[in-house]
Amino acid sequence: MVRRLLSTAILFFSGVILLGLSLAHSPTTATVVSLRIDGPIGPATADFIIRGFALAVERQAGLIVIEMDTPGGLDTSMRAIIKQILASPIPVATYVSPEGARAASAGTFILYASHIAAMAPATNLGAASPVAIGAPPAASDPIEPGSSDRAKAPGSPADDEEGTAQNPRGNKAPARANVLMEKATSDAAAYLRSLAQLRGRNADFAERAVREAASLSAHEALEAGVIDLIAVDLPELLAQIHGREIRLDSGNIVTLATAQAQIERITPDWKNQILSLISNPQVALVLMMIGIYGLFFELTSPGFAVPGVAGLICILIALYAFHLLPVNWAGVALIALGTILMIAEAFVPSFGAFGIGGMIAFIVGGLFLMDSGVPGFDIPIAFLVALALFSARS
Repeated sequence: MVRRLLSTAILFFSGVILLGLSLAHSPTTATVVSLRIDGPIGPATADFIIRGFALAVERQAGLIVIEMDTPGGLDTSMRAIIKQILASPIPVATYVSPEGARAASAGTFILYASHIAAMAPATNLGAASPVAIGAPPAASDPIEPGSSDRAKAPGSPADDEEGTAQNPRGNKAPARANVLMEKATSDAAAYLRSLAQLRGRNADFAERAVREAASLSAHEALEAGVIDLIAVDLPELLAQIHGREIRLDSGNIVTLATAQAQIERITPDWKNQILSLISNPQVALVLMMIGIYGLFFELTSPGFAVPGVAGLICILIALYAFHLLPVNWAGVALIALGTILMIAEAFVPSFGAFGIGGMIAFIVGGLFLMDSGVPGFDIPIAFLVALALFSARS
């Protein structure tokens, strides 16, 4: 009797263990969260992706798809997105779409970092050479009048000990710029190669994409082992990867069940769209220049107040746009600036410049702080405007 009970218990627990193992490796239908990247990658894009990943984890999604069409973007924002992908407990697929889209520069890095890399027909990737914002072009030194090409040839007496030619004035700035650019290029090449090795993708093309700005079409990328598959649209992509086993960086193995999965598309809200506009490189440079000129005009013609106030606000916003200030600290700095300006309006006759500038800085700073993502804890825009008006009148 005891033997029979013991054998029954052993069979029961063995069945439970086998059932648990089968459930762990069997595909289960789950929600697929789709996040869309359109345009340059900046701090607003990184913020949107991080929030989207958190929402996918909260909703227990089975797959995150990043649909992408980008010419590239900031290195800091790109690395923030890649860190989120590498630490994700949910498999991530990056899909270059629609037809005619591209994943250039920073987009290539994100594609390499993802567990699944896919492209639509007539798309391309690559051209991942780093470009420094505001750096001088990597060109040879200008030839002074009366000099010859021979004087600039490698190995000539005009060369310095590093093998870089100097002009007659001894200017080594281009040589230093070339060294800095080479350091950035080597760093980017090593980073992309490490991502290629992590995902088992073509590491040689990764090197050429950075050092030679090489690019590939979708079919060439598939043949070269850069991507995993080509799909016309998202439903076809999900059908092709159904049943595929993905090993996460944590070591867990997940079997995808995406053939009949429900797609939940998450799009940027109005706040993120405004931040995306601000973080556009062209807009960011304009804001920075307005800020510098405003402060310069205020220092040369003190007492007018408007240029100085506008300059401070523009510089803080530009620092956020260049990802030098995280969104929270940018908001704190703008709110502090706005408060100081509104207080100064009561003591310094500025004809309303301090008050109006303080209200603008206060409202923009409040928008930067609206990043909780928790219903009921966001700051309504009406509340910000009312509080700014009340503070200015007080």
